[in-house]
Amino acid sequence: MQVQPYLFFEGRCEEALDFYKKTLGAKVEMMMRYNESPEKNPNCMPADDNKIMHAAFKVGDTVVMGSDGFASGKPDFKGFSLSVTAKDEAEADKTFSALSSGGNVTMPLTKTFFSPKFGMLTDKFGIGWMVLVAP
Repeated sequence: MQVQPYLFFEGRCEEALDFYKKTLGAKVEMMMRYNESPEKNPNCMPADDNKIMHAAFKVGDTVVMGSDGFASGKPDFKGFSLSVTAKDEAEADKTFSALSSGGNVTMPLTKTFFSPKFGMLTDKFGIGWMVLVAP
């Protein structure tokens, strides 16, 4: 069994993919727009059928999936965070800085009892992130 995050960006999926490619080195493995779907379902389509119906992108060894959903413009990412383990403190600094650009730092990177560097932020899309270095 495998559990993978599926993120609904509500109209900003393509922008998010570009951001994660730049900040995390994400690689888009698959992307389909609504207008490319072999089955049309008007109950599931946003007004702009050029929006992303489904995407899969890889960050490190993890596949994350995403969509524009109904493209309501109101993404709501509550109750979870994505965690990134950096190989060293320099990578943690770089990753934290990149992800927090345009977002909100909720806990600056700092030494904790469980990590030489740990911090939390919400990126510009509203996704919560925890960045840490393994002890």
